[in-house]
Amino acid sequence: MPTHTIAVLVENEFGVLARVAGLFSSRGFNIESLTVNADPLDPSVSRIVLVTSGDEQVLEQINKQLNKLISVIKVTDFKDVDTVDREMVVVRVAVDERTRVELDSIVQAFRGHVIDIGPRSVAVEITGDAEKVLAFINLVKPLGIKEVVRSGKVAMARSVQLRDSNHKAKRDNAEEK
Repeated sequence: MPTHTIAVLVENEFGVLARVAGLFSSRGFNIESLTVNADPLDPSVSRIVLVTSGDEQVLEQINKQLNKLISVIKVTDFKDVDTVDREMVVVRVAVDERTRVELDSIVQAFRGHVIDIGPRSVAVEITGDAEKVLAFINLVKPLGIKEVVRSGKVAMARSVQLRDSNHKAKRDNAEEK
């Protein structure tokens, strides 16, 4: 089943995340990834980026239901939008004298950062798209993963696309006049 990324701009108020999550659970929709943060430019607003799965009918229903919530300002479905997206993962990998050098070369290849070193494990931070994160996890799995913490996807539309869309909309409006 295809996954969909949706950004929801909401009023930054008590219970809004619970209402969004409740909407999904009450209708049997699954949230595969969820990130929330207050907008640093306007603390009265928060951005929720969520990843869900379903066919076109499910996606349409989700968008309609989100738009009905009082605290929702704007819903952006990234279905037909070229996006920039990132995820962060922290992986604690078991190491010994033999595998420490191997892990270090993998971390360098993925442009990761060692963030904690212990006698028998190393914690590594990797940032990138979901494919990069999964590739790193799969590559270090044979070394012995002790723990994995993933942030969930953050996403926004690419700038060039936004300019093209705005330019096209202005051109279309001018042609109508």
